[in-house]
Amino acid sequence: MKIDLHSHSTHSDGKESVEQIFQYAAEAGITALALTDHDTTAGWDEARVEAAKQGITFVPGIELTTESPLGKSVHLLAYLPDPKNLALVNAMNTVKAARYDRLLTFIAKLQDGYPELTLEHVIGDLDPLKVAVGKPHLADALIALGKFDEREIQFLPGGPLHKNSPFYVENKGMPTLEAIRMVRAAGGVPVLAHPLTRGRDESKFEPNETVRSHFLEMIKAGLGGFEVWHREVDETARAWLIALAGEFGLVTTGSSDYHGKDGKPNLLGENTTTEEMLKRIEAQATGSAIQWA
Repeated sequence: MKIDLHSHSTHSDGKESVEQIFQYAAEAGITALALTDHDTTAGWDEARVEAAKQGITFVPGIELTTESPLGKSVHLLAYLPDPKNLALVNAMNTVKAARYDRLLTFIAKLQDGYPELTLEHVIGDLDPLKVAVGKPHLADALIALGKFDEREIQFLPGGPLHKNSPFYVENKGMPTLEAIRMVRAAGGVPVLAHPLTRGRDESKFEPNETVRSHFLEMIKAGLGGFEVWHREVDETARAWLIALAGEFGLVTTGSSDYHGKDGKPNLLGENTTTEEMLKRIEAQATGSAIQWA
Protein backbone atom coordinates (compact mmCIF):
# COMPACT_ATOMS: atom_id res chain seq x y z
CA MET A 1 0.00 0.00 0.00
CA LYS A 2 0.99 3.63 -0.57
CA ILE A 3 -0.32 5.39 2.54
CA ASP A 4 -0.26 9.18 3.06
CA LEU A 5 -1.59 10.28 6.45
CA HIS A 6 -1.55 14.08 6.22
CA SER A 7 -3.43 16.31 3.76
CA HIS A 8 -5.42 19.56 3.78
CA SER A 9 -8.42 20.75 1.78
CA THR A 10 -10.26 24.04 1.42
CA HIS A 11 -11.94 23.22 4.74
CA SER A 12 -8.76 24.64 6.27
CA ASP A 13 -5.70 25.99 4.46
CA GLY A 14 -5.51 23.66 1.47
CA LYS A 15 -5.94 25.02 -2.06
CA GLU A 16 -8.08 22.17 -3.40
CA SER A 17 -11.47 20.67 -2.66
CA VAL A 18 -11.82 17.24 -1.11
CA GLU A 19 -12.96 15.92 -4.49
CA GLN A 20 -9.83 17.25 -6.21
CA ILE A 21 -7.51 15.87 -3.54
CA PHE A 22 -8.81 12.33 -3.91
CA GLN A 23 -8.67 12.58 -7.71
CA TYR A 24 -5.04 13.66 -7.51
CA ALA A 25 -4.33 11.00 -4.89
CA ALA A 26 -5.60 8.31 -7.25
CA GLU A 27 -3.42 9.70 -10.04
CA ALA A 28 -0.42 9.60 -7.68
CA GLY A 29 -1.05 5.94 -6.85
CA ILE A 30 -2.12 6.60 -3.27
CA THR A 31 -4.05 3.66 -1.85
CA ALA A 32 -4.87 5.17 1.57
CA LEU A 33 -5.21 8.86 2.42
CA ALA A 34 -5.96 10.75 5.61
CA LEU A 35 -7.73 14.09 5.42
CA THR A 36 -6.37 16.11 8.35
CA ASP A 37 -7.71 19.64 8.05
CA HIS A 38 -6.84 22.06 10.83
CA ASP A 39 -9.24 21.92 13.78
CA THR A 40 -12.21 20.57 11.82
CA THR A 41 -13.84 17.34 10.67
CA ALA A 42 -16.00 19.19 8.11
CA GLY A 43 -14.51 17.34 5.14
CA TRP A 44 -14.92 13.79 6.42
CA ASP A 45 -18.30 13.02 4.83
CA GLU A 46 -17.13 14.30 1.44
CA ALA A 47 -13.91 12.33 1.81
CA ARG A 48 -15.81 9.09 2.36
CA VAL A 49 -17.74 9.64 -0.86
CA GLU A 50 -14.71 10.66 -2.93
CA ALA A 51 -12.50 7.91 -1.53
CA ALA A 52 -15.12 5.32 -2.51
CA LYS A 53 -15.31 6.78 -6.03
CA GLN A 54 -11.53 6.53 -6.44
CA GLY A 55 -11.12 3.15 -4.71
CA ILE A 56 -8.93 4.68 -1.98
CA THR A 57 -8.95 3.82 1.71
CA PHE A 58 -9.99 6.85 3.78
CA VAL A 59 -8.45 7.54 7.19
CA PRO A 60 -10.37 10.21 9.16
CA GLY A 61 -8.09 12.69 10.87
CA ILE A 62 -7.63 16.22 12.20
CA GLU A 63 -4.58 18.43 12.71
CA LEU A 64 -5.17 20.15 16.03
CA THR A 65 -3.56 23.45 16.95
CA THR A 66 -2.03 23.18 20.40
CA GLU A 67 0.36 25.19 22.56
CA SER A 68 3.37 23.78 24.41
CA PRO A 69 4.30 24.83 27.95
CA LEU A 70 6.95 27.03 26.30
CA GLY A 71 4.24 28.98 24.48
CA LYS A 72 5.09 27.56 21.07
CA SER A 73 2.57 26.25 18.56
CA VAL A 74 2.54 22.44 18.33
CA HIS A 75 0.46 20.58 15.75
CA LEU A 76 -1.11 17.31 16.81
CA LEU A 77 -2.55 14.83 14.32
CA ALA A 78 -5.62 13.07 15.71
CA TYR A 79 -6.56 9.89 13.88
CA LEU A 80 -9.98 8.23 14.15
CA PRO A 81 -11.50 10.24 17.02
CA ASP A 82 -15.26 10.48 17.51
CA PRO A 83 -16.20 13.64 15.54
CA LYS A 84 -19.22 14.17 17.80
CA ASN A 85 -17.25 14.06 21.04
CA LEU A 86 -18.45 17.22 22.81
CA ALA A 87 -15.13 18.14 24.39
CA LEU A 88 -13.35 17.77 21.05
CA VAL A 89 -15.99 19.76 19.15
CA ASN A 90 -15.93 22.57 21.71
CA ALA A 91 -12.13 22.68 21.70
CA MET A 92 -11.98 22.90 17.90
CA ASN A 93 -14.56 25.69 17.89
CA THR A 94 -12.55 27.60 20.49
CA VAL A 95 -9.38 27.22 18.43
CA LYS A 96 -11.10 28.37 15.23
CA ALA A 97 -12.27 31.51 17.07
CA ALA A 98 -8.71 32.07 18.32
CA ARG A 99 -7.40 31.61 14.78
CA TYR A 100 -9.76 34.33 13.60
CA ASP A 101 -8.59 36.70 16.34
CA ARG A 102 -4.99 35.96 15.37
CA LEU A 103 -5.83 36.68 11.73
CA LEU A 104 -7.24 40.10 12.65
CA THR A 105 -4.08 40.93 14.60
CA PHE A 106 -1.92 39.67 11.73
CA ILE A 107 -3.79 41.86 9.22
CA ALA A 108 -3.44 44.93 11.45
CA LYS A 109 0.32 44.40 11.66
CA LEU A 110 0.71 43.60 7.96
CA GLN A 111 -1.08 46.82 7.06
CA ASP A 112 2.04 48.68 8.19
CA GLY A 113 3.79 47.20 5.17
CA TYR A 114 0.81 46.46 2.94
CA PRO A 115 -1.78 49.17 3.71
CA GLU A 116 -4.19 47.98 1.01
CA LEU A 117 -4.65 44.58 2.69
CA THR A 118 -8.10 44.12 4.26
CA LEU A 119 -10.03 41.36 5.98
CA GLU A 120 -12.21 40.98 2.87
CA HIS A 121 -9.10 40.30 0.78
CA VAL A 122 -8.12 37.51 3.17
CA ILE A 123 -11.30 35.60 3.88
CA GLY A 124 -13.73 36.61 1.14
CA ASP A 125 -16.89 34.57 1.63
CA LEU A 126 -15.33 32.13 4.10
CA ASP A 127 -16.95 31.68 7.50
CA PRO A 128 -13.99 31.82 9.93
CA LEU A 129 -15.97 29.93 12.56
CA LYS A 130 -16.33 26.98 10.16
CA VAL A 131 -13.08 27.15 8.18
CA ALA A 132 -9.79 27.20 10.10
CA VAL A 133 -8.23 30.39 8.74
CA GLY A 134 -4.51 31.06 8.94
CA LYS A 135 -1.29 32.24 7.31
CA PRO A 136 -1.94 30.58 3.94
CA HIS A 137 -5.07 32.71 3.56
CA LEU A 138 -2.94 35.80 4.22
CA ALA A 139 -0.41 34.58 1.67
CA ASP A 140 -3.11 34.09 -0.96
CA ALA A 141 -4.45 37.59 -0.32
CA LEU A 142 -1.00 39.12 -0.81
CA ILE A 143 -0.65 37.15 -4.06
CA ALA A 144 -4.03 38.46 -5.25
CA LEU A 145 -2.82 41.99 -4.47
CA GLY A 146 0.20 41.41 -6.68
CA LYS A 147 2.75 41.52 -3.87
CA PHE A 148 4.06 37.98 -4.37
CA ASP A 149 3.89 35.26 -6.99
CA GLU A 150 3.50 32.26 -4.67
CA ARG A 151 2.79 31.20 -1.10
CA GLU A 152 6.09 29.54 -0.23
CA ILE A 153 8.37 32.55 -0.56
CA GLN A 154 6.30 34.44 2.01
CA PHE A 155 7.09 31.84 4.68
CA LEU A 156 10.85 31.85 4.10
CA PRO A 157 13.30 34.00 6.11
CA GLY A 158 12.76 37.60 5.08
CA GLY A 159 9.14 36.93 4.08
CA PRO A 160 6.24 38.70 5.82
CA LEU A 161 4.84 35.45 7.26
CA HIS A 162 8.10 33.99 8.58
CA LYS A 163 8.23 33.55 12.35
CA ASN A 164 10.98 36.18 12.65
CA SER A 165 9.05 38.77 10.64
CA PRO A 166 7.99 41.92 12.52
CA PHE A 167 4.46 41.15 11.35
CA TYR A 168 4.37 37.64 12.83
CA VAL A 169 1.71 36.59 15.35
CA GLU A 170 2.15 33.30 17.22
CA ASN A 171 -0.58 30.70 16.72
CA LYS A 172 -2.19 29.69 19.99
CA GLY A 173 -4.23 26.61 20.80
CA MET A 174 -5.24 24.31 23.60
CA PRO A 175 -2.42 23.03 25.87
CA THR A 176 -0.66 20.15 24.12
CA LEU A 177 -0.92 17.70 27.01
CA GLU A 178 -4.62 18.49 27.41
CA ALA A 179 -5.14 17.93 23.68
CA ILE A 180 -3.42 14.55 23.79
CA ARG A 181 -5.65 13.40 26.65
CA MET A 182 -8.74 14.78 24.91
CA VAL A 183 -7.99 12.89 21.67
CA ARG A 184 -7.58 9.66 23.65
CA ALA A 185 -10.84 10.33 25.51
CA ALA A 186 -12.53 10.79 22.11
CA GLY A 187 -11.28 7.35 21.03
CA GLY A 188 -8.59 8.74 18.76
CA VAL A 189 -4.85 8.25 18.37
CA PRO A 190 -2.67 11.38 18.82
CA VAL A 191 0.46 11.59 16.67
CA LEU A 192 2.82 14.56 16.81
CA ALA A 193 2.93 16.33 13.42
CA HIS A 194 6.35 17.15 11.90
CA PRO A 195 8.02 17.17 15.35
CA LEU A 196 11.30 18.90 16.18
CA THR A 197 11.23 20.95 13.00
CA ARG A 198 12.46 24.46 12.57
CA GLY A 199 9.82 25.15 9.93
CA ARG A 200 11.50 26.45 6.82
CA ASP A 201 14.71 27.46 8.63
CA GLU A 202 18.01 25.71 8.01
CA SER A 203 19.01 25.12 11.65
CA LYS A 204 19.28 21.49 12.74
CA PHE A 205 17.77 19.79 15.77
CA GLU A 206 20.15 19.12 18.65
CA PRO A 207 18.87 16.58 21.19
CA ASN A 208 19.08 17.39 24.90
CA GLU A 209 17.54 16.34 28.20
CA THR A 210 15.10 19.24 28.28
CA VAL A 211 13.59 18.14 24.97
CA ARG A 212 13.46 14.53 26.14
CA SER A 213 11.68 15.60 29.32
CA HIS A 214 8.99 17.43 27.30
CA PHE A 215 8.52 14.38 25.08
CA LEU A 216 8.25 12.04 28.05
CA GLU A 217 5.45 14.22 29.42
CA MET A 218 3.57 13.89 26.14
CA ILE A 219 4.10 10.12 26.06
CA LYS A 220 2.85 9.84 29.64
CA ALA A 221 -0.25 11.83 28.64
CA GLY A 222 -1.01 9.29 25.88
CA LEU A 223 0.88 10.38 22.77
CA GLY A 224 0.70 7.57 20.25
CA GLY A 225 3.53 8.35 17.86
CA PHE A 226 5.53 10.70 15.70
CA GLU A 227 5.33 11.83 12.08
CA VAL A 228 9.01 11.18 11.36
CA TRP A 229 9.05 11.00 7.56
CA HIS A 230 8.22 14.59 6.65
CA ARG A 231 10.22 16.97 4.48
CA GLU A 232 10.81 19.35 7.41
CA VAL A 233 12.11 16.72 9.87
CA ASP A 234 15.89 16.61 9.57
CA GLU A 235 17.94 13.41 9.79
CA THR A 236 19.17 14.02 13.35
CA ALA A 237 15.64 14.63 14.62
CA ARG A 238 14.31 11.61 12.69
CA ALA A 239 16.88 9.25 14.21
CA TRP A 240 16.17 10.59 17.71
CA LEU A 241 12.41 10.23 17.25
CA ILE A 242 12.64 6.71 15.84
CA ALA A 243 14.77 5.64 18.79
CA LEU A 244 12.32 7.19 21.27
CA ALA A 245 9.37 5.55 19.50
CA GLY A 246 11.14 2.21 19.71
CA GLU A 247 11.84 2.72 23.41
CA PHE A 248 8.16 3.27 24.22
CA GLY A 249 6.48 1.21 21.50
CA LEU A 250 5.01 4.17 19.63
CA VAL A 251 4.03 4.36 15.97
CA THR A 252 6.06 6.22 13.36
CA THR A 253 4.36 7.68 10.32
CA GLY A 254 5.26 9.38 7.06
CA SER A 255 3.19 11.91 5.17
CA SER A 256 3.20 14.61 2.54
CA ASP A 257 1.39 17.36 4.48
CA TYR A 258 -0.23 18.15 1.12
CA HIS A 259 -1.87 21.57 0.71
CA GLY A 260 -2.56 21.45 -3.02
CA LYS A 261 -0.48 21.73 -6.15
CA ASP A 262 -0.31 25.50 -5.70
CA GLY A 263 -0.30 25.42 -1.90
CA LYS A 264 3.06 24.03 -0.80
CA PRO A 265 5.76 22.20 -2.76
CA ASN A 266 4.82 19.03 -0.83
CA LEU A 267 3.64 16.29 -3.20
CA LEU A 268 1.10 13.59 -2.43
CA GLY A 269 2.90 10.41 -1.45
CA GLU A 270 6.35 11.99 -1.16
CA ASN A 271 6.54 10.37 2.28
CA THR A 272 4.46 7.38 3.29
CA THR A 273 3.41 5.22 6.23
CA THR A 274 3.68 1.44 6.34
CA GLU A 275 0.56 -0.69 6.45
CA GLU A 276 1.77 -2.13 9.76
CA MET A 277 1.77 1.32 11.35
CA LEU A 278 -1.67 2.17 9.98
CA LYS A 279 -3.06 -1.06 11.41
CA ARG A 280 -1.44 -0.26 14.76
CA ILE A 281 -3.22 3.09 14.74
CA GLU A 282 -6.49 1.38 13.85
CA ALA A 283 -6.06 -1.13 16.68
CA GLN A 284 -5.86 1.68 19.25
CA ALA A 285 -8.86 3.66 17.99
CA THR A 286 -12.46 3.43 19.16
CA GLY A 287 -13.86 6.79 18.06
CA SER A 288 -14.32 6.28 14.32
CA ALA A 289 -13.29 3.77 11.67
CA ILE A 290 -11.05 3.57 8.66
CA GLN A 291 -13.05 3.19 5.45
CA TRP A 292 -11.08 0.43 3.74
CA ALA A 293 -11.22 0.27 -0.04
